[in-house]
Order: sequence, then C-alpha cells, then structure tokens
Amino acid sequence: MSLPLTRHNRPQQLLDAIDAANAGLDADDRAAKYRKLAESPYGFFRGTNHLYWADVWHDWRFALFGGLPETQTWLQGDAHAYNFGAYGHHDDRVRYGMDDFDDALIGDYQYDLWRLAISVVLDAQENVGLSHKGIRRALKHLVQSYHAELGVHLRGEVPESVSVETAKGPLKPFMDKVERKESRARMLDKWTEMTEHGRRLKRPGKLANLPAHLDSQLRKAINEAYRQTLTGEREEAKDAHFRIKDTARRLAAGTGSLGLDRFYVLIEGGKDHEHDDVILDVKHQPGPAGAALMNGQEKRAWHMTFPHEGARHAAAFRAIAEHPDIYLGWLHLKGVGKAQDDKVFSVRERSPYKSDFPSHKVAGGKQYRQVVKQWGRILAREHLRGARALHPDDPSRFSRAVAKRVDGRMDHAIELVTTLAVSYAECVAQDYRTFVEARGLA
Repeated sequence: MSLPLTRHNRPQQLLDAIDAANAGLDADDRAAKYRKLAESPYGFFRGTNHLYWADVWHDWRFALFGGLPETQTWLQGDAHAYNFGAYGHHDDRVRYGMDDFDDALIGDYQYDLWRLAISVVLDAQENVGLSHKGIRRALKHLVQSYHAELGVHLRGEVPESVSVETAKGPLKPFMDKVERKESRARMLDKWTEMTEHGRRLKRPGKLANLPAHLDSQLRKAINEAYRQTLTGEREEAKDAHFRIKDTARRLAAGTGSLGLDRFYVLIEGGKDHEHDDVILDVKHQPGPAGAALMNGQEKRAWHMTFPHEGARHAAAFRAIAEHPDIYLGWLHLKGVGKAQDDKVFSVRERSPYKSDFPSHKVAGGKQYRQVVKQWGRILAREHLRGARALHPDDPSRFSRAVAKRVDGRMDHAIELVTTLAVSYAECVAQDYRTFVEARGLA
C-alpha cells in the first residue's frame, strides 16, 4: 500500500504538533511531561495549549459575536478552570482570580471565553461528575455571568473583587481555609531552612543546586538588569533589600510549562515580621502559544511593541492583574539549558497563598454553577482591565463593542459557546486517547 500523499489527518497532525512543541526538552523532562499529559483528558488539554490555538486561530465563528478591533483585549491566553486560584503577595491579603499570564497576548475576547468553557466541560466530567444537562446549565451560567459583568461596567458600577470577605458559595470555605492555613512563615518553612550560614533554600526535593557559572550569572542579573525593570515601590528599594541569600533550580513544576528553565532566588527582603525573606520565581518565557499563529506582518508589529517576552509578560501582567506583583520584572541569561541558548526570564515573587480550588469537592451542579459564575465574572473583569490598558482614553470601548455584538442575541451566544465547548471537549478526549495509545502510555 502506498504512503499517503499528505499527512493531513488528525492523529498524525496531533502527534507531530506535540513532538514539535516539546522538541527542546531533554529526554527525561519530555518523558515526565508526556506522563502528565497521559493522566487525564483535562490534564492533556492543560498541557497542550498550542493545539487549542492552532485549532481556533482561524475559526470563523469568532466573527459572530466579536471579530473586530474593538472586541480585542489583553487575553490570559491559557484560560482554564485550574488557572483560577487563591493568591496573595506583598499585602498578605488572600484573593481569588487568575494569576498566571505566561501565555498572555492581545486578541479577541472569545478565545479566552471558549477555552475556559471547554475546560468547564472537561473539569465537570472529570472532577464533578455532572450530566450532559448539568454541563450545559453550567456553561449557560458562565456565558451569562461574563456578559453580565460587562454590563455592570457599562452602568458605571464598581464590582467587588473575590476575597475572603466577599467570596460566596463553595469559594467561601476554600478562601477561609487558605487564609487560616497559609502564610509567609509557612511558605518559608516549606521551601527554606535555617543553617549555620543563615536561611537557605531547601534541597533536595523540588529544588537543586545550580552550576557555579549559572549561579554567578543569575546573581549578577538580579542585582543589575532585573532591578532596572522594576516600577513602583520596589524601584527605590535599598541594595540590602535585594541581597541574595541563595539560588536554586526549580524542578518538575507545572503542566504545560514542565521542563522550562526555572529558578528560585532567596533575597533578604524587608525587616517587618514575616517579610524578612522573599522568594523570587525566575521563569523562562518562550512566548505565548497563540503568537506562533501570527503571520509575518503581525509578528513584526508584535516585536516592535514588545522587544522580548519578558517585556510582553510584564506588560500583560500589569494590564490584566487586579493586584500586579510589586516584584514583577525580567532578566536575560546566556548559555542556559540543553541548547545553551540565550533566554529571557520573567521575575516575580512566589506567592505565599497560591492554592487551586478543589473542584472535585463540589457537591453537585448547583454549587458548581456558583463557582462557574465567579469564573465568568473574573474573566470579564480581566478583559475590561486589559482593554482599558490598551485604550486608556476610552475605557468603555471594549464593553460597548461586545454588548453591541451580543445585543438581542444572548441565547444564540450561549448556544454557540455551549456547542463549541461540548464538541471540542469530545475532540480533546479523542486526541487524548490517540496520544496515550501512540506513545504507549495507556
């Protein structure tokens, strides 16, 4: 039998795309990541964001309720249920929202909304056990809450952020538990230890020593280049604040980002109670998955605006985040990783309160819908902030444009997202089976 004239078939395209996306990892990291992808369809979806973007980049459906310059905003870029969680930084207040902007880019709002909706289907199937009808009801609440939040903005109301004080439904006991059990002191106990030379990062386990040349380069970059990228209150901090106590390589972190070069840097910090030490998270930024789909003209315009991915990540974080990290910045390192490349890294504080909401503990469809409504509202607020950063002279431009596209057609908008999300989740499950069988991970 002759070979096919093209490789235009889903199984082969899928396997080729996954192998290409992970070609830069060494054999051990690639094997570890593939094992994570094989854990479940939802885990597979989380770790293959590049597949989603390749599938939807030219999808005609986005023109029905958007598809205009006015309906573009800063996107989170990897919107899914487990990218919502508790977080907190310098003020030690626990909040709930999105706090990961590695894949952030500018585009139509629906790319985020669709990806979040697909994740709701996969999460509801895997962790909540909802029926087909229950899933459709959850998706209806997601889309309605998203557009309702845009309406709140148009009416001039100021929505409340999700905190320990304002959390509702299943989020309330979750937030209370995070505030009660997590703190800077506990984070430092987990990741550091006291030695005869003072506090140091803990090894072995999830951290490992850096070779001398990389340790030296990282220390120099923190003290020089990184500090030049800071803004706000940390920009004027004294040298003693950034005195480096230790550095280490972070191992086996994340799903989609597993295998990326990542380091922890322990610095002196301030002198107030638990603020005495700060852990900086230094992470390689290869670029958002969606940006790979841009044409030549778009990429040139993108690079003129953001000279490198560190600048892009910081701009996105400051635009989208409700409470941007005061340690946010970037640095460059040379001769890093398997290929000994020159790479750009984001720098931010490791949050003492980082925790994912355990959706598998939700008791049925009613409670799940309460959580899903919060996700829709949080995503809308992020898009509003992102659009405001792009067009500060017309802060309502985005919400007006989306409202006009959806006006009188809300039922149609809900049905489009629901049909797309349910169908694509079926495709993810099929792709997952193809992957685990082809790679002998079943």
